[in-house]
Amino acid sequence: MMMEATPALFEPFVFANGITLRNRVVMAPMTTWSANDDGTVSDEEVSYYRRRVNGVGLVLTGCTHVLPNGIGFTGEFASYDDSFTPSLRRLAEAAKSGGAPAILQIFHAGSKAVPALIPDGDVVSASSLQVSAGPFNPGGGTTRALSHDEILDVISAFGEATRRAIEAGFDGVELHAAHGFLIQNFYSPLHNYRDDEWGGTPENRMRFPLAVIRNVRRVIGTHATRPFLLGYRVSPEEPEEGGLRIEDTYELIEHLIDGGVDYIHASLTNVLEAQPLEAIADRPIAELIAARVAGRVPVIAAGQIKSPRQAESALHLGLSLVAVGQGLVINPEWVELSRSGNEKLIENQIRTTTIPEIALPAKLWGVIEAATGWFNINDDHEAQRQKATA
Repeated sequence: MMMEATPALFEPFVFANGITLRNRVVMAPMTTWSANDDGTVSDEEVSYYRRRVNGVGLVLTGCTHVLPNGIGFTGEFASYDDSFTPSLRRLAEAAKSGGAPAILQIFHAGSKAVPALIPDGDVVSASSLQVSAGPFNPGGGTTRALSHDEILDVISAFGEATRRAIEAGFDGVELHAAHGFLIQNFYSPLHNYRDDEWGGTPENRMRFPLAVIRNVRRVIGTHATRPFLLGYRVSPEEPEEGGLRIEDTYELIEHLIDGGVDYIHASLTNVLEAQPLEAIADRPIAELIAARVAGRVPVIAAGQIKSPRQAESALHLGLSLVAVGQGLVINPEWVELSRSGNEKLIENQIRTTTIPEIALPAKLWGVIEAATGWFNINDDHEAQRQKATA
């Protein structure tokens, strides 16, 4: 029986190009650190997707780098050469095995590329700048500004990766332009100090993202013989002083819609609670973006949506679709449990004894072990759960 509190979550959704989703739940793009050493998709990653896609309305894969110098994570699968198309096809088949359309998320890590994993450790970005030590670049370092010709090469690479996604059987691509990766590097006033056509004014800083969109749209028009989506993921603000603010994202949104994106995906710290840094009204960013888009294209948001009630609340903010990440990692049957009214059976932490059952890749588990709040070593929790639901 469907939960009375969450009916909208399980209503179908239709994109303008006719691609139809059975519900409003999106499997959020999650990096698994689980590719083979040669950049191909591993058996573990295939199993990870097959285990989680049966109930969702749409699948967004983890990100894949469009050039060798764009890798942002260890164990990241590649899409920068035609030799990777069979690997991408395996992923597409796994991601679509539950009956939902699947979208390949493509990106270039830019200033967050991992120096040890890219040719000559040459980290490139919109401008030359010092990169602080962090989870991506543990030792910090200095980026090199891309030349004009290199920028054109990157734009071409996004198009080529899109062609491979089409050939592999995906139903769309999502440009990962969030989290401080290359596309955001170009739009950010903190990362783009260029004085040529690719930087300086907001219009010039926006030139690279829009050029990527144009080229990807051209490739879709040339190679896709079926409906194929183009999505764009944004981080609406940057926390640093002088970084992007919500007004900058509003301006970008207008150009994204004019440029022909099929949806906008906002990556947020918390969909229901995150507000603009310079908020003057008590409204979350997700609601503000949905209001700005005003139904012209669908809006997805991701960030700390763990329960069906939270997902339903997110839809009430004006979102078209809601992305669920950690909830699906921990609970492969998240959608089925939600739809059947068994929300109380949804786990908030991983029980160590269920790792094989939920097809959690070993490297992903290693990352989770180093995090907090993800897992429960004491499996007495399961006995308590069974007692509570008896």
